[in-house]
Order: sequence, then structure tokens, then C-alpha cells
Amino acid sequence: MKALTICLISILFIYIGFAGGQSKKPSLSLEERFEQLNFVYKNRPVVKFNGNQFRTYVKGAPRNYSMIVMFTALAPQRQCMICRHASDEYHIVSNSFKHSPSYSKKLYFAIVDFDEGSDVFQMMKLNTAPVFMHFPAKGKPQKADTMDISRVGVSAEEISKWIADRTDIQIHVIRPPNYLGTVAAIILCGLVAGFLYLRRNNLDFLYNKTMWGMTSLFFCFTMISGQMWNHIRGPPFLHQGQNGQIAYIHGSSQGQFVVETYIIMILNAAVVIGMILLTEAARGKRDPNKTKIMAVTGLILVSVFFSLLLSIFRTKTQGYPYRLLFT
Repeated sequence: MKALTICLISILFIYIGFAGGQSKKPSLSLEERFEQLNFVYKNRPVVKFNGNQFRTYVKGAPRNYSMIVMFTALAPQRQCMICRHASDEYHIVSNSFKHSPSYSKKLYFAIVDFDEGSDVFQMMKLNTAPVFMHFPAKGKPQKADTMDISRVGVSAEEISKWIADRTDIQIHVIRPPNYLGTVAAIILCGLVAGFLYLRRNNLDFLYNKTMWGMTSLFFCFTMISGQMWNHIRGPPFLHQGQNGQIAYIHGSSQGQFVVETYIIMILNAAVVIGMILLTEAARGKRDPNKTKIMAVTGLILVSVFFSLLLSIFRTKTQGYPYRLLFT
């Protein structure tokens, strides 16, 4: 009986060990990992990873290559307004690298979407998107291996500059030709020319001071609000923090968000409207009651909205001592 019991226990242990060995997937060697990665990578500029693939090719060791990984959420229900634009810029960089003289099999580009790799987001403790991270061939990622998109934006040029800083690989960004601007300019010129031709017998509107004044104001508001900076740097529309809070104003004087430029434009427009009302009221050519209303309204607009402008400037410029109505 004792011998039978020992025999059964031995068989049980052998079965458990066999089952455990079957369920545990053997890890790939460096050569196998490298070969499989190259096979997938040769047909596409960016490799899409799920959780298991991320652990195998990015977190798996040893590695003799670096990985640039974009963590994103491209599904429409995620409502990530900047993710699509960031993905397009990221693909431009990866395509430029594949056609660049500095191309080598020491650097690969990958993407992890939240809906296909939510476990990866939990592993990396990420609760926002997009995020660009560099995983070096040796050692763990440092703080600088995460790109600060809130400061520099997500343009292909900035991504390339950050990669060069982390890997010493220079990538010359090659953008595909975009004829949309040229076509739009031709259509606009055609419409203007057609309109002038139809109104060729009555061009008095060209001397309308109000029309040209409004056009000039709109151009000034666009320029001083930072739209040109947005076009060059490609900042995010807004910023969602790790706790879910949304920031509409960038906390540094070295950066801004797209929505911030619209806020500044509206505030400047309100101040200008207030100054116009005060100027018209000072002329005194209208009914005294209307003049008083215009003066009070203009004073309120200038005081409140200029105070808001100063308040925003104070939050972006630490140590600025002046304020009007608000801190």
C-alpha cells in the first residue's frame, strides 16, 4: 500500500511538471527575436504591438537594438484629438529613417494602441496618450527617454531631434508632397479674380475702411495669439494630466497649446472692442445716454479682459509682479 501511494504521488508530480512545461512558452533567443522583428519590419515603417509582442520585442532581454514606441489611442471612441496627428508625424519620421543614409537595424519604430494593449499601459503606468518613449538596447529607460510633447509638440522635426538626442542617429525628415495649400491658393485667387471681374463696374467696396480695418484686426489677432508658432511647432490641442485634469493653458512661457491661442485671441479681441467703444464714446457725437453706456461697457471690457491676459501671463512667467483685477 505504501509503495502504491509513493508511485501515485510520483506520477502526479511528473504530470504537473509536464503540464507546467507545456503551458510555459519558451522565450525567444536574440537571433530569433531579431529575425522575426526584421521580417515584420521590412514591409512596414512602424510595427504594431499587442501586450505579448511588447513584452517579447521591447521588454525582452537581451536586445542589441533600440526601440522607439508610441503609446496611443486611435479608436474614435477614445476621443484623442491629437493622437491621429501625432501618429501621422510619427510615421513620417519612421518612413524618413527607412530611406535615410543613417538607416540601420539598430533602431526600430513601434506603436501600442490602448485598445490592443491596455495591459501595456498598466505595466508602464500610463493614463494619457500619446506618449513617445525610447527603450535603449541596454539598461532601463530614463526620464529623458520620454519625450516632453507638452513642451516641444509632436511635429516630425521635434520627434527626429529627440531621437537624435537619445540615440545619436540623425534622421532627416522627408515630408510627402502636399499640394493642398497650392490648390487652395489657386482656388482662392480664382474666386477673388472672378468676384472682381463681376464687380468691375462698381469697385467702391475696395475703399471701405471698415472692411480693411476688420481684415487687419483679424490678421493681427491671428499673429499675436501664436498661430504661427502652432504651425511651426505643432503643439497638442490641450493637455490631459495623469489624474484626468485638463489644462488649457501651458504652465511655461516656452510652450503653449492650440486651444490657448484661441483663448488669447478672444481676450485680445474683447480688449480691442472695449478700446473702440471708449474711443467712440469720447467723441461725444451720440446721445449722452448711449455715450455713457458705451463708455462704461468699454471700461468693463478693457479692465476685465486685460486683467485676464495679465493673469495668464503671470501663470506662464513665474515672478511677474504686476496684476490688475485678478491674481
